[in-house]
Amino acid sequence: MDGDVAVGVKRGSEELNIYSSSPTSMTANGSDTKKQRLDESPPSRVLHIRKLPNEVSETEVIALGLPFGKVTNILMLKGKNQAFLELGTEEAAITMVNYYTAVTPQVRNTPVFIQYSNHKELKTDSALNQRAQAVLQAVSAVQDGSSPSSDPGVLDLAPPPSPVLRIIIDNMFYPVTLDVLQQIFSKFGTVMKIITFTKNNQFQALLQFSDPVNAQQAKLSLDGQNIYNSCCTLRIDFSKLVNLNVKYNNDKSRDYTRPDLPTGDGESANKDHSLLGTPSGALASYSSGGGYSNSLSLSQGGGAISPLSAAAAAAAAAGRVALSGSGVSGVLLASNLNEEMVTPQSIFTLFGVYGDVQRVKILYNKKDSALIQLSDGNQAQLAMSHLNGQKVFGKVMRVTLSKHQTVALPREGLDDQLLTKDFSGSPLHRFKKPGSKNFQNIFPPSATLHLSNVRDGVGEDDLRLLFSNSGGTVKAFKFFQDRKMALIQMTSVEEAIQTLMELHNYDMGGNHHLKVSFSKSTI
Repeated sequence: MDGDVAVGVKRGSEELNIYSSSPTSMTANGSDTKKQRLDESPPSRVLHIRKLPNEVSETEVIALGLPFGKVTNILMLKGKNQAFLELGTEEAAITMVNYYTAVTPQVRNTPVFIQYSNHKELKTDSALNQRAQAVLQAVSAVQDGSSPSSDPGVLDLAPPPSPVLRIIIDNMFYPVTLDVLQQIFSKFGTVMKIITFTKNNQFQALLQFSDPVNAQQAKLSLDGQNIYNSCCTLRIDFSKLVNLNVKYNNDKSRDYTRPDLPTGDGESANKDHSLLGTPSGALASYSSGGGYSNSLSLSQGGGAISPLSAAAAAAAAAGRVALSGSGVSGVLLASNLNEEMVTPQSIFTLFGVYGDVQRVKILYNKKDSALIQLSDGNQAQLAMSHLNGQKVFGKVMRVTLSKHQTVALPREGLDDQLLTKDFSGSPLHRFKKPGSKNFQNIFPPSATLHLSNVRDGVGEDDLRLLFSNSGGTVKAFKFFQDRKMALIQMTSVEEAIQTLMELHNYDMGGNHHLKVSFSKSTI
């Protein structure tokens, strides 16, 4: 371009100096000072972004605007931790500012500040702003589904190698289900298949789009972003595979083009028997021009999807905004239970590994099913994601969210079979204390159990005998150094679940109650 860039850069600097001269201008979006300043600046499709973290990339800044529409230009002022972002239409910019006035925008978990610029358009010289322009051109090409420019000096974006993405999730403090992945990634195109698995103690997924361009757009926008606030970070690469072979539709794999596939345990999957269910329905698509559609939005909060009023479901794609847990039922329905074996107490103990169970009701007319009420929707989803599909007393248990908000207690004298129990005052709740270490020790059911609070004088032989008498076979055992904790490995996950239900809180005498949980380790 021509010498207009000098005007653009100079005016940008003046604009920055005006704002930085007043400390009150650094308040977060939504404050009185900020609102007043936004009112003073007329809307513009050029937005001024401040307080960016050091070493921020152009892609991360562009990702702030992507959910609202096409990004047409960017000017990075890295020395000042600021940037200017130009959107395709003024309407898209207004939607973006309105959204981020209510929800604080974040880049790398750092709040940033967004307002209208005095500029009506950005004029930048590609020689001075070459890297930013190259990234923008690459992103724009993917947005349009076209090939990027091959002009000299501009980044050439290689054609996407595969429609299949490999996704690794770091800092996974909340469960990430197939449905959550499908909702986030379907913003970028049709998701055909997903396979999830654990490798090197990390949750991973393979996700196949119908078109490699969609996979490339999703990778550009989502790599490095968080699904929930400060956790569940997406690390995305292209897979070497170009097609996924899904055999079963269950909680670990899904072929959305083949609803007739079996679940893997003799049942066929259909729409009415979703193995995971969707926490509160799927995220509907929203229009790209900054307009609103009838969608679910995301708000900062507890960590689960919830239906809110129609709003720009912005940052759903970029994953910067936490998913709120409000409105999600804390009641689960467990079905296909072994009615000869399960009791409210055993259900309380098993589900209590993942949350504080308040009440359990085994259904009077359907004793292979039970309602379980946990403290909140997050705990319910955590329990559902870990326990759905596990084998308990010889039968594959199904766990879904219930339509009930609470579990009602029977009137006095009417529960002669003791099918309902209130555990709200139980001393065995693992998560009562805020910040408890138990929050960091939540793992999927495994054949290896972690024992703690072992009484002095109790040896390996005593513990092996205790667990063998509970109907299992002990394969391996290992004491920790202080001998108050140990690992014990059963022959199967089913055996481990059974012995945990029976022996968690087992009285070893002298007011020593054995604590049992699932371990991520093997012996």
